[in-house]
Amino acid sequence: VQFVESGGGLVQPGGSLRLSCAASGVTFSSYVMSWYRQAPGKERELVAVVSSAGGSRTYADSVKGRFAITRDNAKNTVNLQMNSLKPEDTAVYYCKVSILGTDYWGQGTQVTVSS
Repeated sequence: VQFVESGGGLVQPGGSLRLSCAASGVTFSSYVMSWYRQAPGKERELVAVVSSAGGSRTYADSVKGRFAITRDNAKNTVNLQMNSLKPEDTAVYYCKVSILGTDYWGQGTQVTVSS
C-alpha cells in the first residue's frame, strides 16, 4: 500500500488549502479513509473520516464546519478541503487506511498557517 500526499503549504489565517492523497496497491473503494495531523510537540490526532463509499463523514470538533473530506474511488484519491484556516491548524497532515488491523500511512504534507 502506498500513498502520495500533496497540497500542503504556507497560507495566511482565513485562507484555504486542498490536500490530496493518491493510493496504490490497495482496493481503495473497500476501505474507510482518514486524515490525521500532528503538530509540533503534540500527539497525532484524527481530523476526518470518510466511509468506503463516501456517504458518511465524521470530523474532529476543532475542524467541523471548516474542513470537508471527500473521496473519488474511480481515481483512488481522498481529499481534504480546508477553509477558514487558523494558526492552530498548523501541522503535518497524513492520510491513513487500516487493513486487517494494520495501519498504512502517507508520508505527510506540511500545512503552515501564518501571517
